[in-house]
Amino acid sequence: MKISFVVPAYNEEALLTRSLTAIRDEIHRAGQIMGQDAEIIVVNNASTDRTREVAEAIEGVQVVDEPRKGLVQARWCGFEASQGALIANIDADTIIPPGWLTEVLRQFARNEKLVGLSGPYIYYGVPHRVNLVVAGYYRLAFSAYLFNRFVLNVGSMLQGGNFIVKRDAMLKLGQPSLRFSFYGEDTDMARRLSKVGGVKFTFRLPAQSSGRRLVGEGVFTIGLRYSMNFFWATFRKKPFTEAWQDIRE
Repeated sequence: MKISFVVPAYNEEALLTRSLTAIRDEIHRAGQIMGQDAEIIVVNNASTDRTREVAEAIEGVQVVDEPRKGLVQARWCGFEASQGALIANIDADTIIPPGWLTEVLRQFARNEKLVGLSGPYIYYGVPHRVNLVVAGYYRLAFSAYLFNRFVLNVGSMLQGGNFIVKRDAMLKLGQPSLRFSFYGEDTDMARRLSKVGGVKFTFRLPAQSSGRRLVGEGVFTIGLRYSMNFFWATFRKKPFTEAWQDIRE
């Protein structure tokens, strides 16, 4: 089963190399174990820095351009350029750990009805206490996810920047709503995917991500904002927060 890694990147010259190297290394590890076929696609999303040049310097990486700024537009552009049966959406500041791809393939192999899979973030560049707070937030969010998915049947949960979807499911959904450009786009995707098949969030699939937004805007501000957008996208089908601040290294 071929897997396509889609990496949206807006002015990410500082962190992109580390993210792409981690993906490439994980593909190599999985290939040694099970002959895994994979591709890496970087979506240069209206960048004004050296993002394209940095991506092109990594062997085996394909770069496509999406001049319309926004995560939704960038992810869809990458999907259209991809060929894999599985689409792994990884943010440009995200680092997948060893064993990540093996766990993805195991989860999809054991459940043919699964169409979406995601896991939590562990943030780097922040004090340890910040990740303790984030871990508590994830457990509250996980409770809401279980209730929404199995009791209310109104959606599921995906962590934007660390989730995988089946191509067939994406084709059934068609183009995403452009009302979601940043906040709530992952929740909207989870809600729509849940009408096609199973969408699972598991703590067995963590990834590292930059804590720059937590540092720049504050842990509790971000936690409240993401919580409001989660419920707005699930129940009102629109984002709570329409504007966002670009925070780069």
